[in-house]
Amino acid sequence: MTGSSFRFRLERVRALRERRETIAKQDLARAISRLTVTQEELAAADARLQRARRHAREATAQAVTVDAAELQARQAFLENVEATRRARSQDVAQRQGEVARRGAELTLAAGEHEMLIRLRERQRSEHESELSRLERNALDEMATVRFGRSVA
Repeated sequence: MTGSSFRFRLERVRALRERRETIAKQDLARAISRLTVTQEELAAADARLQRARRHAREATAQAVTVDAAELQARQAFLENVEATRRARSQDVAQRQGEVARRGAELTLAAGEHEMLIRLRERQRSEHESELSRLERNALDEMATVRFGRSVA
């Protein structure tokens, strides 16, 4: 005996939640990629700052007399490199926040999708149990009818 086939009424919602989870995964991957690039930029800015400081120390140590304009130019260059490094550091912090936010969004989306998957499986199990019960009842009825005929 075959009963009605199982149909999950929230399948469209489940599909939407699955799509939302997929998009959240992609957004998180892009955020991690941007964070990695920004961290590399910060490392490069750190290296430039170290080189600029070393160069300033070496230039000052070698020169007997240094023009005030040259000192100002060196200081301005060093401050510019330091500002770039600070900006990259702030970018890294911002990207880390974005990664954390995207991770939280993914966690929420995955939880909602998983909830619907569990609901679908529970409903499928209940449906199969009901079909099995109906089939047993039908077989019992057929056996009762057949037994009744053989006795009479």
